Amino acid sequence: MLSRLQEFLLLPAETEWIEFKEAKSNLDFDDIGRYFSALSNEASLNGEAAGWLIFGVTDKPPRKIVGSNYCLMPPGLEHLKQKIGQQTNHQMTFHAIHEIAVNGMRVIMFEIPPALRGVPTTWRRVAYGRTHDSLEPLGLHEIDRIRAPLPDWSAEICDGATIADLDPEAIAFARAKYKKKHQDLAEEIDEWDDATFLNKAKVCRDGKITKTAILLLGKGEAGHYLLPAIARITWVLRNDAEIEIDYAHFDQPLILAVDKVFEKIRNLTIRHISEETLFPTEVSQYDRWVVREALHNCIAHQDYQQSARITVTERPDSLMFTNRGDFIPGTVRTVIERDMPPDWYRNPFLANAMVELNMIDTIGSGIKRMFSKQRDRYFPMPDYDLSEERVVRVTILGRVIDEKYTRMLIRRKDLTLMDVITLDKVQKGISITPEERRILRKKQLIEGRSPNLRVSVGVAAETDMRADYIRKRSLDKAHFKGLVMAYLKTYREAKRSDIEDLLFNKVSDALNDEQKYHFIRDLLQEMRKEGTIRAVGRTKAATWVLASDKPHKS
Repeated sequence: MLSRLQEFLLLPAETEWIEFKEAKSNLDFDDIGRYFSALSNEASLNGEAAGWLIFGVTDKPPRKIVGSNYCLMPPGLEHLKQKIGQQTNHQMTFHAIHEIAVNGMRVIMFEIPPALRGVPTTWRRVAYGRTHDSLEPLGLHEIDRIRAPLPDWSAEICDGATIADLDPEAIAFARAKYKKKHQDLAEEIDEWDDATFLNKAKVCRDGKITKTAILLLGKGEAGHYLLPAIARITWVLRNDAEIEIDYAHFDQPLILAVDKVFEKIRNLTIRHISEETLFPTEVSQYDRWVVREALHNCIAHQDYQQSARITVTERPDSLMFTNRGDFIPGTVRTVIERDMPPDWYRNPFLANAMVELNMIDTIGSGIKRMFSKQRDRYFPMPDYDLSEERVVRVTILGRVIDEKYTRMLIRRKDLTLMDVITLDKVQKGISITPEERRILRKKQLIEGRSPNLRVSVGVAAETDMRADYIRKRSLDKAHFKGLVMAYLKTYREAKRSDIEDLLFNKVSDALNDEQKYHFIRDLLQEMRKEGTIRAVGRTKAATWVLASDKPHKS
């Protein structure tokens, strides 16, 4: 990121999509929001991958790094990221916030995603742009440029292709799926010839074969119509050591490939030992609907122009689905909370055809249903990894982390799906945002200091996790004081290092090493003030003895 900053510093003047600010102290929140909208829109208009708001640099050439204290104190930059998302359309927020040190001075680089194609980014319902150094509402012609319809790769006609290039078995399968969705038309559908059916199902256009038709229904040898795009799903099996032990490729017709991939997956039956009848005795590792939905989402949202394949990586207790292309909604939270279709799709013609063929739910609802399905099966939530640019990875775990804990979550009617998703992160040891922590603390579901959060005693009691809770929380100080007193009564004296050896592994493992040492130091000082022990010497190497005793002389 330092090299990127140096590149920006050499620009002759501020561009429409980069803004420098000294920002030695806090700026007006609305100003930052307006810059977010403007730089997002300008990045889109200029074909840039991101807009940049940079704090800690003078705004006029020759630019100098002066450092910035903006949001240096809690709640910090992560809180700002959340607040921005609350006032933009689509809950857009910074793609990333980079803090770097240059000669001991702090520079903050806010990476702002470009406006979603076809939809200008708004701040408090106003779309901003830049005119020289000023922030002003976007002009109508600029809004029209952003809203200009994009070419849809999946709707393109494959010149020279005919129905003969489509797989008869795939067409028959598609008919059955279409009839299931449109049961009121079942008799009429049987009367349609293939050309009529394909048009009605929105797979073809005016009798012409589209790239969507080849993707979903095409024969294997018809793949050349899609070049340089690839219509392929690759299944890879890895063992615990991450060694590849098997693989298989599945090309078009992709409508048939999904079941073939599922047949490859080792969907074992898990037997639960439980005295309660609420939890099933036997359950499969992976829900068939969830696996299909994950694969169908990969097919619908793959950026085929990257000429990459969709991959399914199977490990002993998980499945990972990978497809190319940015995650259009931005965040999983946006999908869950908004619960409505996004304003645009990468492959709208393909997505609509898949809805017609009953492959995916009404567009936009499938992801939320995946989470609900996992919740209802008492399994961990899907994990979305969006850390790599233009790549989406979704991992489905095929094991229960804690049966009783998960069952309690299902019984708690006051918990929203987002509460369950956030608690699932805590259970997995994944960091959560300050706002998520606030919500869980308010409901008394977690305790401890970030990042060492743990299940609260209330939840632990309800789920029979008391033993784990006792291990993770700090025991009563009286217990540790008693250990120190017993040691000194036995050995008459102890160095600080002796007491650290005595207590270190007994102090809560919710604390890191440094916090454990501080806890032991404070405990000794508290005992000294209480008059139960005293130190001989004034340094860390001092000897500790009982207050009523004298140092032991050998």
